[in-house]
This record gives sequence, C-alpha cells and structure tokens, in this order.
Amino acid sequence: MTTTLTADVAGLVAAEQLGALSGEYAADPLVSDVDWAGRVDLPLADELAVQAACGIMHVHGRAAGRPQRLGVDYASVLAGVLAVQGVLAASIARVRGARLTAVRTSVADAALLAVQQYLAVATTDDDWAERWEPGGRPPFTSRDGVRFEVETLYAEGWRRFWQELGADREAVAEGWWPFQQRFATAAGHLPEALHATARNTDYEAVVAAATAAVGVSVLPVRDVPSPPVEVPACGLRPLPGTATRESEKRGEAPLDGLVVVESTRRIQGPLVGHVLRLLGAEVIRVEPPGGDPMRGIPPMAGDCSVRFRALNDGKRAVEVDIKSPAGQRELRELVAGADAFVHNWAPGKAEQLGLDAEDLVRASPGLTYAWASGWEPLSWPELPLGTDFLVQAHSGLGAAAYPGDEPSMPSLMTLTDILGGMVCAQGVLASLLRRVRTGRGSRVDSSLFSASGVVPRGVHRPVWTVLDRPLRTADGYLVLPRDMAPGDVAGPLGLAAAGGTPGEVAARLRDRPTEVWTELLADAGVVATPVCTDLRALAEDPRFERALGRTTHVHPLSPWEFS
Repeated sequence: MTTTLTADVAGLVAAEQLGALSGEYAADPLVSDVDWAGRVDLPLADELAVQAACGIMHVHGRAAGRPQRLGVDYASVLAGVLAVQGVLAASIARVRGARLTAVRTSVADAALLAVQQYLAVATTDDDWAERWEPGGRPPFTSRDGVRFEVETLYAEGWRRFWQELGADREAVAEGWWPFQQRFATAAGHLPEALHATARNTDYEAVVAAATAAVGVSVLPVRDVPSPPVEVPACGLRPLPGTATRESEKRGEAPLDGLVVVESTRRIQGPLVGHVLRLLGAEVIRVEPPGGDPMRGIPPMAGDCSVRFRALNDGKRAVEVDIKSPAGQRELRELVAGADAFVHNWAPGKAEQLGLDAEDLVRASPGLTYAWASGWEPLSWPELPLGTDFLVQAHSGLGAAAYPGDEPSMPSLMTLTDILGGMVCAQGVLASLLRRVRTGRGSRVDSSLFSASGVVPRGVHRPVWTVLDRPLRTADGYLVLPRDMAPGDVAGPLGLAAAGGTPGEVAARLRDRPTEVWTELLADAGVVATPVCTDLRALAEDPRFERALGRTTHVHPLSPWEFS
C-alpha cells in the first residue's frame, strides 16, 4: 500500500492491520490518504482538535459534567481502520472489474462515526427528553480498595446482586434506569447509597454476590493501560468448499451486488452491517418475531427508535424465529443466497442452534462467516458478560482513557463497541476479498477485547498539565495544540513575556469568550479549537455540511472517497 499520511497514528494502525494480512487476504497496492479534516471545513491539526470539534470530548465528558479529553488517540485509530476497510473494499472492486486506484478518509470522519448514535438522538424531532445527569457513576470501590465494574443486562440480576449486599431497596430501584441507560447516554448517575454499600463490602463478598445473582458479572478495573495479553485484532480461518456462484456487480460502490445476512443486536454487531452497507453491500437483517425490541426504545424517529435507525437504516429486515427448526431452515436458505453472514450471539449459541460456520458453509460454499464476540480468543473457565465497560476495565483501555492523576475507569462512551464493530467489518472485507479472488470462504473471529488492543498505549499512565485538557473560557471551552507551552500563548493572552504558568494561562482564558481567544491566538499563529458542547449545534454548523446528511435525524455520510 502506498500511503500519504498526515495523521501519524492512523497510518501506523493502517500499516499494522494491513501487514497482518497475507496471501489471498492481502489487499492490492493502492494509495490510501488519511488526513485530519476531510470534508469538515475546520483547520484541524491534531487528535485533540478533532476530539474537541467533532463531539468526542463532549460525549466522553458527560459523566463528569464537562468536556474531557479522551486519553487515547481514538479518532486516529478509527481512521486507520477506515483506511484499511477502504483499501480492502477497493481491492474487492478491482477484482470485479472496477478501476480504482486510491481511497481517502480522515480522522474527522472517523470521529463523527464514533458519535453517530449520540448525534442521532440529539437531532431527532421526538419530544421525548433524554434524562441523564453527571456524577455518581461506576466503577465502585470496595472496602479493601478494589475498584470494580458491575454488569448485568436484566433488572432481576441487578436487584438480586444488591440485595445480596444489603443495599437500600429504594436506591436499587432508583439506580436501575441510569445504570442500564449508561450505554445510550454516556452518563450513569447512581444513588450514593449504592456506592456506600460497595465501600462497606470486601471485594470477595462482591464476587460472591455476583455469583449468587444469575446474569451478573464483576471485574476489577486494571490500573495498567497496556493490554494484559496480546491477541490479533481479527482471526481469519479458511472454510472448506468453493462458491458455486459469482455475485454480479451492479453499480459504482465497491461492494455493489454482494449480499450480507446479519443476526445482531445492540451496537457492535449492527455496526458491521452498517459499514458494509455504506460500501454498497445489500444487508439483510434477521430479527426475532415481532422485530428487534430496540426498535421501540425512545427517542423515536418516525415509528422507530432513532438509536436503532442510526445503525440499521437501509437494511432489509426479515423476521425469523431462529430457535425453531423451521426458522433455522429459513436462515440457512437466506445464507445460501448470501456472500457473508455476521452475528454477535453469546458464546455457544451458534453451536446450540446448529448455525455455526461448519453448519452454514454446507448450504453456502465460499461463505464468509463472522462472529463478533465480547472476549474471543480468551477462554476463562467462567467468561464474564462481553460488554463494553467490562472489556475496557480488564483490557487497560479504561486506565488509558484518563490521566495518571485521576482514577482508572472505563469511559462511558462506548469505545470498544464501536471499535469492535469496525474491526469485525475489516475482517469481513478481508474474507470477501479472498472469496472474489478464489471462491473460497473464511471464518472471521473478532471481539471487543481483541479490538481494544488496536489502540496504541504504553505501560504507564501519563500525567497531563492543565494545558493538555479542555480550557474554560467565558462562554465555553477550547483546546490548544498538543505540547503547547505557556510561553507559546503568553503574548496573545496578554500575559508577561515569560509566559507565566499553565495555571495562569488557564485563569486568563476565563476572562473572555471562546471566539475572541481563538481569533487572537490565530493572529499569533496558534490554532486553538473551540470544544463542541452541544451536538445539535454541531449538526447545524455549516462547516460540517459536506460530512453530514439528514433523514429523520442527522448522520455522518460515508467516510470514504474512492477514485
């Protein structure tokens, strides 16, 4: 791959992920251009500027009640994965007769993709008001000093867990709504009584309570940023058989004519199909009888949840009871006419239903079979629930999200759900490239945990100065370019020539509005970026016009440009 990279981390991630592919999975030599701003009309110059302008600092900071810097180069990492996806998609199109030579994406496009569900909620016309408040969030701290995350998907498990610990019943009931909504809101204010209960309980007793309450997992939050084990982001394994048909290319998009069947829920799985649809594939979504329950969760866009629409618009939905023999036959028939099948079922469910890779490849030789899991390839005796915040806690990503002078904790922005879906889509594209070249299929295994390892981070948590964070102004926040010294901004701020201290710079910025400071700093050659604190304002900002579209809500446009 020939690259023209202005976004260094994105280039490193792209090179590493493409380097892991070999033989029939390897992409063609193409020009892959990753810049900072793309179609966003802003003078973005680094990761912090993108996080500030495109809403990541706002969403990540909701739990604290103020914008916060995300401690890893998350948008750049996503841009690197987008670059790999674009190169693989272009390689597929070239095998099928297209004359593509280059693909372009940007860190800003990646950042908008990361906040797309929050953006959808902010811009729908539903009168339903999203309820959340800062503070009081997990993780909890036990009496013996262990910081830990709790996860359960069901109210009964939540009630039983806290009952085992002797928590106040009213606090338990009050805490369930913000706890389950934290995936959607990026905030999770829980009653202080629950935190007090944890502080009065040893961690061993917490684990025992989770064991007694069916469907509850607890994990300690690691303080070391680096992953506990190194695993490939995505596993690719050849499957037997050769495709008996070729998918006809019908249009301009790289995956036009390819068919993907998905049986997925929540964020990680549906995002895989969403990415493939943006690249031109026809996506058939298999839902249970009555439809996916997520369709009815407010806020609504028309007659459907806007969160659901953000990841599932444009897919064709069919209702199939995959637990019944008739439904299993129906799914096999759907897959027999498809090029790829994607699911994010719980471990063991595919084998239990007779719908594992070896089962489906008989009906569809050459199939790409993808499983997006929580913990693959870890094999603990009792795997905890494979959800975003538990994975952040164990993988070290939560430790990397905050500086060394703050406690380790997972970001309540769904970092691994988004990255996990993107990595799985990358694996599906590699497998589809093998299929169009050879007719042979592959099994793709990825997980939230394996995807978390794509994010570069060290062994130690860095300490930030005040200038490394969003800085308060009279009417908002701004961020300075990375590694900015006080002396670099002393003159425009009216400070002494010596530049003062970081604290003096921060105090001075509070005196005037954001726009005044950005203009004064720009005149001195310093590009300061205002921090987005309202996604509705971002959606209406003409500088984002070429990067965003609108249907029933505002959504990011396809992040790739092919030529």
